[in-house]
Amino acid sequence: MESLKRRLNDSIQLKLSFVLASVVAVIAVAAGAFSFLSTLDDAHERQDDVLYQVADLTTHIVATAPQAIQSIKLLDEDRDSSLIVQVLTEQGSVEFPTAGTHLPISPSQPDGLHTLDVGDQTFRVLVRTIPSHQRIVVAQDTDLRNAAALKDALRTLMPFLILVPILLVAIADIIRRMFRPTRKLSEQVDARRETDLSPVGSDHLPREIRPFVRAINRLLVRVAESMEAQRRFIADAAHELRSPAAALSLQAERLGRAAMSDEARDRLQALRRGLDRNQHLLTQLLALAKAQSTSDAPSHSVTKVGAVIHDVLETVLPLAEAKHIDIGVTGDDDLDLPISELDLTTLVRNLTDNAIRYTPEGGRVDLSVTATPEAIVLCVSDSGPGVPAEERDHIFEPFYRVLGTGQAGSGLGLSIVAAIVQKVGAIIEFSHSDETTQSGLCVTLTFSTNGLPLEPTNEPY
Repeated sequence: MESLKRRLNDSIQLKLSFVLASVVAVIAVAAGAFSFLSTLDDAHERQDDVLYQVADLTTHIVATAPQAIQSIKLLDEDRDSSLIVQVLTEQGSVEFPTAGTHLPISPSQPDGLHTLDVGDQTFRVLVRTIPSHQRIVVAQDTDLRNAAALKDALRTLMPFLILVPILLVAIADIIRRMFRPTRKLSEQVDARRETDLSPVGSDHLPREIRPFVRAINRLLVRVAESMEAQRRFIADAAHELRSPAAALSLQAERLGRAAMSDEARDRLQALRRGLDRNQHLLTQLLALAKAQSTSDAPSHSVTKVGAVIHDVLETVLPLAEAKHIDIGVTGDDDLDLPISELDLTTLVRNLTDNAIRYTPEGGRVDLSVTATPEAIVLCVSDSGPGVPAEERDHIFEPFYRVLGTGQAGSGLGLSIVAAIVQKVGAIIEFSHSDETTQSGLCVTLTFSTNGLPLEPTNEPY
């Protein structure tokens, strides 16, 4: 019972269906009971009327042809409730014996309808005295009467037994159709990208739901304004900090030309590395703010993926050579991707940079580009430790870094990648580079070439 109450409280549709079904069931039971009892009572009254009609007929026969009464045996049309007819003298003896059971009727039995027990049977008996002082007795077995009346009464329940289930199914279907706009609204909102904060259309919705949708739209406006203010703050802060950071780097470079002790030079090198990390962090913050910006108009440009990969590899090659990492490019790199050159460069650079940083010395990083009739697939794989499955839900969060890797970084690279992927409508998936040893990381980017939405095949972001 508690489970049912909880389910009813959780669903307006289920609660409404249950309440209406209960009301229909109660009304159907009450109407069926009333119809059954009324029909049963009417059937008994009609049976009593038959007794009166047979008594009138018997009175006429006795008055005109008394000997014919001996051959009379009355049956109803269903032949399941035969009638017994007797003509008695004033003293109570049978004057004209008829076929059937003989009922001993007392001479003192008054005229009218009676229910008499004769042996182990019960009869409904009509006694009438005619002008010749003879008595007409018409009787019927009550078991047969009740069976016939019950049969008629049960017939009245058939419409209820047929129509009530149909009505319940119709009510459930009507309620389901009434809530269809709500389900469509839910599907419409679920299908949106995380960056899509445009108002939800309410013209096609019922009037009762529109205030709720308008409240959601007002909330979306406030959220969009808050996120835009946050992005502006990050971009402005990063931009304002770049100038003093660049000045500090320049001063450190000039200081490095001056004569100093070895200990001071070591400290200067540590300072310069810190300044480089800060400069990289500011650059990443600006890139993240740019990728998350919703004010940019959708780009319809296409970019040669091969040229971008070549430029990115020239940038990251010193880092790869320092760790003796072999970088390979396979597939058709002369394909056109439906993405701006800046966004594609940011994607490839961040993915390649991450792959090199987390791949041990002497490892391998591969970039591949393949085409299908519906999409172009860009894959960046490495021979590093990979990302644990429990960490994959968090690696797109800003400043989140997998612990225990021993690598320095801003924790913004994959956040930038995720923002660009969402903006261009691509799909990002993860898998192991080596499924046998469950090691390495393969990041797959899938870009639609026909404008149709893509379905993830592995573990999408």
